[in-house]
Amino acid sequence: MSADKRTGRERGEEWWQTGIIEMRPGVIRLRGYEIQDLIGRVSFPAMIWLMLRGDLPGDDQAALLGIALGAAVDHGPQAPSIAIARMAATCGVGINNAMASAINVLGDVHGGAGEQALSFYGDIAAAMDGGASLAEAVSARLDRIFAEEKDYVPGLGHRFHPIDPRAPRLIELTRDFAGRGVVSGRFADIAEAIEAEVATRKGKTIPLNIDGATAVIYGELGFPPPLTRGLFVLSRSVGILAHAWEQSQESDRNKGPLPKEWLWAYSGTPARPFPGDSD
Repeated sequence: MSADKRTGRERGEEWWQTGIIEMRPGVIRLRGYEIQDLIGRVSFPAMIWLMLRGDLPGDDQAALLGIALGAAVDHGPQAPSIAIARMAATCGVGINNAMASAINVLGDVHGGAGEQALSFYGDIAAAMDGGASLAEAVSARLDRIFAEEKDYVPGLGHRFHPIDPRAPRLIELTRDFAGRGVVSGRFADIAEAIEAEVATRKGKTIPLNIDGATAVIYGELGFPPPLTRGLFVLSRSVGILAHAWEQSQESDRNKGPLPKEWLWAYSGTPARPFPGDSD
């Protein structure tokens, strides 16, 4: 019986193995650190870093991560995720339902550009590691994306802003942190070289956007591309929460995407009689 109990306990312990958290009655350790030692001494960005990376960041690393997270919290109800959160709230659902509805649309098109941009930068960085110059690596990677008949380069351009006001400031701050030795500045170099080469090829500047700029920071800090999308979800969740809460305090019910006097364009079959009915 004791052997069976021991086997059962061992199976239970092995069922969910994790290097993230250790917990038993009265004890919580995150990545080996006692939770009470972290509380009040570690910022939220530093806690994110610890959970994802396994150790505590330096203060400057945490600060730069916080800058990237803070830059993308909201983009107004014209952003699908924010609009969906507000519409869900008017349907009478709770905050968690409204947030989940919004987060579920953060996919490849709305929410995935940062991951795509960092993967793009990473390809260029890998070519440079293989001996190519920055200009050669950027040119070769752009050749490939245009040969694939892509009509956009990840991290460039914005459907709403001629110049995304967030991007230049993020690059400026990245350069500042690089100047102090916190990061290398390599991904900032890559992003700016991409922007310049695309401008040369197209005859006009297509500026870096928020996704391209935050991808620079996440790349500088050593985050892999898939985590970039998750970090964006964390960031945008702040705006989603704010909008869902604000909308829940209003009296609107079942508020759709457009005012009722603005209906969609119908492009189907014209009005017709049901078969057998007289005209």
